[in-house]
Amino acid sequence: MTKTIFVSLPVSNLPASIAFYQALGFQQNPQFSGEDTACMRWSDAICVMLLSHAKWRTLTQRPFPPAGTSGSMLSLAIDSRDAVDAMNLAAAAHGGQADANPAEDHGFMYSRDIADPDGHLWGTFWMDPAAMPPAGQG
Repeated sequence: MTKTIFVSLPVSNLPASIAFYQALGFQQNPQFSGEDTACMRWSDAICVMLLSHAKWRTLTQRPFPPAGTSGSMLSLAIDSRDAVDAMNLAAAAHGGQADANPAEDHGFMYSRDIADPDGHLWGTFWMDPAAMPPAGQG
């Protein structure tokens, strides 16, 4: 099997979370999905496992983070500035939060952060490495 990252996230409403991630461009993989889980594929090497709270509890008894807090933020590289904006709009239209943090525009890099319906943070960004300032000048 190719080296792959599976990010597991507890979700309170599995169908709503599936719809949210599909609106962002993830594709559901039915082979790794079930009644309490959904595997949402971002790329050949990156998948998000959405787990109902009951399923999550079979993996760990650690407490869920309090609402409004975060323990991590994952970032997704997007093809263009317009695609970053479109993902932000899709997040807001499908139960998530657009601009969960202030947008950043550095010319060579543009980012807008979103949160899914359960508050899991995602950084969405476009970057043009050829336009980056030389090391030590940015």
